[in-house]
Amino acid sequence: MPFRLLVPFGLLCALLPLHHGAPGPDGTAPDPVHYRERVKAMFYHAYDSYLENAFPYDELRPLTCDGHDTWGSFSLTLIDALDTLLILGNVSEFQRVVEVLQDNVDFDIDVNASVFETNIRVVGGLLSAHLLSKRAGVEVEAGWPCSGPLLRMAEEAARKLLPAFQTPTGMPYGTVNLLHGVNPGETPVTCTAGIGTFIVEFATLSSLTGDPVFEDVARVALMRLWESRSDIGLVGNHIDVLTGKWVAQDAGIGAGVDSYFEYLVKGAILLQDKKLMAMFLEYNKAIRNYTRFDDWYLWVQMYKGTVSMPVFQSLEAYWPGLQTLIGDIDNAMRTFLNYYTVWKQFGGLPEFYNIPQGYTVEKREGYPLRPELIESAMYLYRATGDPTLLELGRDAVESIEKISKVECGFATIKDLRDHKLDNRMESFFLAETVKYLYLLFDPTNFIHNNGSTFDAVITPYGECILGAGGYIFNTEAHPIDPAALHCCRRLKEEQWEVEDLMREFYSLKRNRSRVQKKTMSSGPWEPPTGPGTLSSPENYDRAKEKKATKQKIPLLSCPSQPFTSKLALLGQVFLDSS
Repeated sequence: MPFRLLVPFGLLCALLPLHHGAPGPDGTAPDPVHYRERVKAMFYHAYDSYLENAFPYDELRPLTCDGHDTWGSFSLTLIDALDTLLILGNVSEFQRVVEVLQDNVDFDIDVNASVFETNIRVVGGLLSAHLLSKRAGVEVEAGWPCSGPLLRMAEEAARKLLPAFQTPTGMPYGTVNLLHGVNPGETPVTCTAGIGTFIVEFATLSSLTGDPVFEDVARVALMRLWESRSDIGLVGNHIDVLTGKWVAQDAGIGAGVDSYFEYLVKGAILLQDKKLMAMFLEYNKAIRNYTRFDDWYLWVQMYKGTVSMPVFQSLEAYWPGLQTLIGDIDNAMRTFLNYYTVWKQFGGLPEFYNIPQGYTVEKREGYPLRPELIESAMYLYRATGDPTLLELGRDAVESIEKISKVECGFATIKDLRDHKLDNRMESFFLAETVKYLYLLFDPTNFIHNNGSTFDAVITPYGECILGAGGYIFNTEAHPIDPAALHCCRRLKEEQWEVEDLMREFYSLKRNRSRVQKKTMSSGPWEPPTGPGTLSSPENYDRAKEKKATKQKIPLLSCPSQPFTSKLALLGQVFLDSS
């Protein structure tokens, strides 16, 4: 498929017809205004419960009305909920929370943190809030959006993650100590998503700060995964970041892999990068050829393509939304409807669903209030206006309120069969689930801007346009304004140009020293010429490519395993013997 210039999603959706008021199966369409207010009430019930019972801990425990730290002790729910506050229109609370975070969050702590989760929740949440600060009425400093306290916090958090990328392959460890770096005994096994889910946040950081290191490490990690794919074009589930050998060889679109594919597409749109999109389209061919059966996507062996597990996971429900982003609407809708039948069966999506048996998988019957199916409904509704998608939103609101709502927030559903609850409310409930529900029912929200309104901002590097729409959601639903990446780009390009000139200068200086020794008596020194020299920018570029080729890690393959690798979930590798 040829690469087409991708129009920002907000602008694309403005061109598609929306059919409001069409009836549902019972003859009445869900009233968007009614459900929008219901969703807003859900948010504040959960948010207020967190503030009253759990802050400053990471997350709320709704059954015991207290809090606990989960991903690193960052007051995580507050960071994750910040941009949702603005989307719901609460500018005063947004402003208050910005002050609270500046005063209370410290990343210089002796805590082992997930590199993946810290990036998508903390770095992503802070970047999004930084770029939305002016809209929220925050008094921004001179130089914004290329400077600001939330941007500095995001950069500080991201720098704490950089030691994880210091591996022979350039693929990061899964965990890093925020004070000491990677622990000596840290496991080198990382899931695919934990390697390939950085380009959105890290490229945004590099563009805003002028420091290329973030985008550089994210791109290297993406490329190493690409080089490690099998001969039939698939990637596995977990890989050893020191050796580049696959540890879990199950290939699919769900847990442990999902956001790698998501970030190839979103990175391509955000950065207008044809190479990233071409990589995804190649993967998409292999996924269709080997994992798709009747609009379901199964798990297969990455080298042979044989089915290893005929299951659907709730995390896979992001896929119709991703198909919508690349314009594959018909396939997206068919797959969405498959997933929606599972929701109707249980009142939620179980973590694992056995497709041939049509029922849950043992010990995977829970629903932790995940957003993925609602996310896909939001994208598809913006593209098609099909009222079936509003019906999913209605069903989600009714199910979550009926099953999950407790006195102190909303509890994870431990078992969809008997509605037993678990004592946890993940921060993504406020960051993603509630946000996508609200946006599904709020067609005029600023996030859906079609480009008809915008802000012109004067920066030290010239004028730039912000707030015109086309927001790119990271995998934690934190919206990034793609226009912002151009506001500070001149600074970045000038800095990189200076660095390249300095490298060339020192290379020429070394060459001059060598030539002078040889030609001391034969006349004045002249710049060296010929293949391989650095006497012109063109030769310098070729020399850089040659050097990179020499350092390139060879294609990696996975040896036969002494055990049968099972699907990985939430960073764990499940083996036959477990």
